[in-house]
Amino acid sequence: MGLLNLSFPKLPMKIVVVILVIFLGYSVANSSASSKTTEHTNNWAVLVCTSRYWFNYRHMANTLSLYRTVKRLGIPDERIILMLADDVACNARNKYPGQVFNNENHRLNLYGDNVEVDYRGYEVTVENFLRVLTGRHETAVPRSKRLLSDEGSHILLYMTGHGGNEFLKFQDKEELQSHDLADAVKQMKEKRRFKELLIMVDTCQASTLFSQLQSPGVLTIGSSMKGENSYSHHLDSNVGVSVVDRFTFYTLAFFERLNMHDNASISSLFNSYNPTLLMSTAYYRMDLYQRHLEEVPVTNFFGSVMKTIHTDSAYRSLSNRKNEGAKPNMSFDQSISNGDTKKLRNSDDEDEFNNLTAEEYLPDSFGQLWNTILGNVNTFESIDAFVCYGLLLMLPLLTVSTWLSK
Repeated sequence: MGLLNLSFPKLPMKIVVVILVIFLGYSVANSSASSKTTEHTNNWAVLVCTSRYWFNYRHMANTLSLYRTVKRLGIPDERIILMLADDVACNARNKYPGQVFNNENHRLNLYGDNVEVDYRGYEVTVENFLRVLTGRHETAVPRSKRLLSDEGSHILLYMTGHGGNEFLKFQDKEELQSHDLADAVKQMKEKRRFKELLIMVDTCQASTLFSQLQSPGVLTIGSSMKGENSYSHHLDSNVGVSVVDRFTFYTLAFFERLNMHDNASISSLFNSYNPTLLMSTAYYRMDLYQRHLEEVPVTNFFGSVMKTIHTDSAYRSLSNRKNEGAKPNMSFDQSISNGDTKKLRNSDDEDEFNNLTAEEYLPDSFGQLWNTILGNVNTFESIDAFVCYGLLLMLPLLTVSTWLSK
């Protein structure tokens, strides 16, 4: 049996060199683009009440209080995932049907017309909670029940309920372990589901829930240390049970003085917790967090993201939006003079050719590639990245010079 001889046409050396240059160039451009620091673009909140039954009234009030706070500070409902048993407002023991309060003065009904509960009753499980964080849903789950965050998202994760050493109970049936939380956060980081994550837990021995976390960009705070309990703040004699926990009560007291335009820092929030008033020690872990807490506004997690463009006139505002990132800011007179210059250049073909830049003279694909490379030259964060970038750029040049020397 004879062998089948296959003959392949030989590509010209010039085509091979061009393909090599394009491949290496785009590889460098993509690696440089991925190494850029992602901008903070949006905020999300995941608010979880892990308890049920009437005697845990305060845990539902805790969660609804944080829900009201983040909405007031600018996070819209479509970016809030609210999980609670929702068995208190219409409970037969409730003297105020359809209402939930966090203070005995009853001035604020937390269970108003604008409460959108995403996971209710027996839907509040450890499995569903982990699916929300990791994004591993079944196809039938609607978008309104998904955490559609990305690598530019700041996420607030608030949990309240009954817990212990490295666990948090879900409706007295199952437990979320510290390693479960750490694994979910690790998956979120690997999938680029957040830029920064703040985890706030109000439960007994809350700090132990953070012991297994290892993912960068995570900041945590708990209401109590290992071996400490978290206590309720006060009893409402008309309702018959405690209506809010101490840690959440003083958190709300801090935020009630703020609006979405205030620049209070995360550090000021953490420093506001008085162990004497809490009857426990608030613990925060920041070894995984890169920024100084004094430089981080609380609205980075509890509020909205608003892009502000400072301009001197309406004209410059419109022109900056249209040409953002393409041209430097210029006055109205300068824009007119530049327009006249452009007309003069268009009338003289020879001058136009002489004034072409290297990027404009090259074909579009090479021009875009060259612009990408030039734009990323100043984004190196280490000398190693600079060396690798230089070596990759030298390979096509070395190939071309070797070919020309033959």
